[in-house]
Amino acid sequence: MYKLICKSGNAKRGEFHTVHGVIQTPVFMNVGTVGAIKGAVSTMDLKEIGTQVELSNTYHLHVRPGDKVVKQMGGLHKFMNWDRPILTDSGGFQVFSLAGLRKIKEEGVTFNSHVDGRKIFMGPEQSMQIQSNLASTIAMAFDECPSSRAERDYIQNSVDRTTRWLKRCKAEMARLNSLDDTINKNQMLFGINQGGVFDDIRIEHAKQISELDLDGYAIGGLAVGETHEEMYRIIESVMPYLPLEKPTYLMGVGTPENILEAVERGVDFFDCVYPSRNGRHGNAYTNHGKMTLTNAKYELDERPLDEKCNCPACRNYSRAYIRHLMKAGEMLGMRLLVTHNLYFYNHLMEEIREAIEQDRYSEFKKQKIEAMREGE
Repeated sequence: MYKLICKSGNAKRGEFHTVHGVIQTPVFMNVGTVGAIKGAVSTMDLKEIGTQVELSNTYHLHVRPGDKVVKQMGGLHKFMNWDRPILTDSGGFQVFSLAGLRKIKEEGVTFNSHVDGRKIFMGPEQSMQIQSNLASTIAMAFDECPSSRAERDYIQNSVDRTTRWLKRCKAEMARLNSLDDTINKNQMLFGINQGGVFDDIRIEHAKQISELDLDGYAIGGLAVGETHEEMYRIIESVMPYLPLEKPTYLMGVGTPENILEAVERGVDFFDCVYPSRNGRHGNAYTNHGKMTLTNAKYELDERPLDEKCNCPACRNYSRAYIRHLMKAGEMLGMRLLVTHNLYFYNHLMEEIREAIEQDRYSEFKKQKIEAMREGE
């Protein structure tokens, strides 16, 4: 259940009540694709840095170790030792991005595993069954994620199919939640709005899926090649047609600036691989912008990554030391940077929530973006 606490302009401050705890929104979900954050970050670390929701991937866990293995181990929460909410994405995006050879039919999609090449079939029912075996808190509907540059006719047909698939997902989830051996009988379902960069297709799709009274709604198919301006325009077009009393999730987005802009347009949930991926490549997100730590200027820099940050890395280590670790190929360097970046994102969301509560979000967003653009 979603409870809207207050607004500052269109920015929303809410609470989302789940069987695994209450999520304070707006929220950033930390991405642990195969049930772990890349960069040797444990679930204990995630708690220390203020993570509310962990996101795992249906397709990857289905391929390895197998969703049936996870079910036998008591579900993903027990398997990875995490007692807070987990969102699993449907596998749809991976099916369309990883699978070079794939066949889309009304029933679902046939494609080859990227691990061993074996043939896999996934449709709405299979995606729901896998996610039910994983026993996540929130399951995502199985959709097609077409390129934002696809032709209008293709996108319209794809969106129509996604709507039909969503109805099948809803029916299958209701069936699975009623079974005796289902681990999480309170699993929630979010539907996904698609439509490329066509405002009218997006709006019509938002109206159709809103009628299904789901637990939440996502805006998918963005941050895949369109400009930031197009992305913000689509969010502004779609938001008025999604239910205010349900959470809205902008999938796969993004940079701190993207998040600040999208919150101003009413978005509640975010996820992105940027903080962990960039951390593993030597980049730190800070209140004064993104730092590339491998730069020579940090060789003798005794300061923490961000002097305003209270994460374990900033409390204990210098830029010079972390730079040395990265140059030497030491895993600890990656671990410290990923931990810092995730802390930075989680803490940014805390600041966002506070600014909305104090009805000063617009001013806060402007100051934050200006500071990050200024650099050191």
